[in-house]
Amino acid sequence: IFSPNSGNKEITWMMLEAGAETDVVNSVGRTAAQMAAFVGQHDCVTVINNFFPRERLDYYTKPQGLDKEPKLPVKLAGPLHKIITTTNMHPVKIVLLVKENPLLAEVEALQKCYRVLDLICEKCMKQKDMNEVLAMKMHYISCIFQKCITFLKEREDKLDGFIKSLLKGRDKDGFPVYQEKLIRESIRKFPYCEATLLQQLVRSIAPVEI
Repeated sequence: IFSPNSGNKEITWMMLEAGAETDVVNSVGRTAAQMAAFVGQHDCVTVINNFFPRERLDYYTKPQGLDKEPKLPVKLAGPLHKIITTTNMHPVKIVLLVKENPLLAEVEALQKCYRVLDLICEKCMKQKDMNEVLAMKMHYISCIFQKCITFLKEREDKLDGFIKSLLKGRDKDGFPVYQEKLIRESIRKFPYCEATLLQQLVRSIAPVEI
């Protein structure tokens, strides 16, 4: 176990990349993220909770079992890993990260990426140490990728049109209705109804009218 109590995000990230375990507990039964939260180092908590080892993604770049082809082309692993590990989950930010990489901003590439994200989501929920936060994040990014595909297929303005739709506010108060509906839809489509995190989100959002 490592101690993120110093509050240095960069050092925390470097230690994670070097193989530091995040699920080991200390003498008082707390993980690194729990210790960081306990002492108020919330930036470090964010780094730990958003960390996803590159080798876990690279697994999908090699054919598995009876597969003749890998589920994820090697050229897409880097761009996808960048999005997976981002701490800014605003949908516009994610679409911009897709848009800035020509390898990623294609229908076929996004289809492969979102299917891999769905597999990672499933693995997060079915593994011994269930990770609901990471599962929800993978599902959320997958939903945004699927919406990117819709705009690439159906709109002349492509991803620019998606970004405009996300940013457009309604006339009376500027509230971004499309963005709100997209986020709610992604939560509603989360396939693991028993997840505590999902139930907390639903309880928080359900009473709030758009």
